[in-house]
Amino acid sequence: MKISDNPKLVTIFGGSGFVGRYLVRALVNRGYRVRVAVRRPDLAGFLQPLGNVGQIQLVQANLRYRNSVDAAVKGSDVVINLVGILAQSGKQKFDAVQTFGARAIAEATRAEKAKLIHMSAIGANPDSASAYGESKGKGEEAVHEVLNDAIIIRPSIVFGQEDDFFNRFAAMAKVFPALPLIGGGTTRFQPVYVGDVAEAFVLGVDGKLSPGKIYELGGPQTPTFRECLEIMLKEIGRKKMLVSLPWFVAGMMGKALGWLPGAPITSDQVIMLKTDNVVSDEAIRQKRTLEGMGITPTPMAAILPTYLVQYRPHGQFTKIADEGE
Repeated sequence: MKISDNPKLVTIFGGSGFVGRYLVRALVNRGYRVRVAVRRPDLAGFLQPLGNVGQIQLVQANLRYRNSVDAAVKGSDVVINLVGILAQSGKQKFDAVQTFGARAIAEATRAEKAKLIHMSAIGANPDSASAYGESKGKGEEAVHEVLNDAIIIRPSIVFGQEDDFFNRFAAMAKVFPALPLIGGGTTRFQPVYVGDVAEAFVLGVDGKLSPGKIYELGGPQTPTFRECLEIMLKEIGRKKMLVSLPWFVAGMMGKALGWLPGAPITSDQVIMLKTDNVVSDEAIRQKRTLEGMGITPTPMAAILPTYLVQYRPHGQFTKIADEGE
């Protein structure tokens, strides 16, 4: 669908990531031109087939180098910042990426007189006990200090084919006899489908969200950590023990393992799990949610079977298919 003879240019920082690939597809389907700013453009070529020839441009940008950020934003009508990390490693620190990086993008956007949509996370709070939550909260403050009309979008945990939540625990269930329940598994989440998150950003690009406001995105269910694992295990057809880990034990594990690349848990993530990750009552009252945007949240049951099937025991998928014939 073509919007006009001169469609807007939308620059997406972190556009090759999980949410980014769905957002790129949604934007090109609306007829927008998309510039994807990433550290390694040579690894983002898989995005090109999503659009027409010339509709998607890949450029190099690193939030630690301001000149690359300014160059990536040049000529943009809308800028979207999806960059974020769940754990620190090397030079990729929470403050560098999620606070100072957010400010750099906001300043470059202001200089270009473009519109900014910034992805944060439910739980973002400059006073958070978690370094992740603190950096996200300070990033929001930096963005609104530079551009008070910037739109901020906070999703709960995001699920979909390439997610790092259900896929991670399903992979663990293939190998280990038991799965850990941090703090007893009572933390409540509101898993939101990645396609719905992408649609929310598109509404912002379309000009249908209120400038300067914060939106919180969650799905139609608010399961506990335990319930999430039970749902996942049912989908993959495996029976595993769910072992409760007291907070202090989980914290020690996080300290011991957190320094490893791709660590299963860090001490900071243990801290984050002490707080429910759900849409706030304020966001619901102010209708700054998916429902308030006019988007019907997609239930987990509609999506999880489409990709968790790969973790079923060998031959089980065939058996199920035979029984359905």
